[in-house]
Amino acid sequence: MALRFIAIDPTTSDDGSPTIWLDEDTGDLIIQSWTADQATVRDVQEVGSIPGHSTDIPAHESVIRLPARMLPFIPRSSEDTNS
Repeated sequence: MALRFIAIDPTTSDDGSPTIWLDEDTGDLIIQSWTADQATVRDVQEVGSIPGHSTDIPAHESVIRLPARMLPFIPRSSEDTNS
C-alpha cells in the first residue's frame, strides 16, 4: 500500500487528529477521526440507507465523524471534476 498524506485538521494540537491519507494503489481514502458517539450511531441506524439493508454496524466497520472543515481536503477524482 502506497499511502500519501493529504491533510490534518488545521486546528489540531500536536497529538490530535482528524487526518486523511490517500491509498495511491486503490484510490481509497484512509481517515483517522473521532469515533461517533452512541447518539450519532443510533441516528445513523434509525435513518438507515436503502430499504432492506441492515442498519447494524459490523464489528469490522466504524462510524466516524469528520468535521466539515476537513471536507475541502478530500481529493476528487478526475471524473468528479469534469462534470
